Amino acid sequence: MGRDNKQGKSKNKDTLPQTPKNQKIKPNEVQEEFSREFAELGQNMTNKKRK
Repeated sequence: MGRDNKQGKSKNKDTLPQTPKNQKIKPNEVQEEFSREFAELGQNMTNKKRK
């Protein structure tokens, strides 16, 4: 038989190890972050068109 590939509950389930804690976004604030970024992109596009 092969090795026991036990895949139980992980303690790191809710963490993103590559992302620093101060840069994580709460799930309920994701939509707000997306809307801010799209607004910035829209402003940048209009500024480029004016030039």
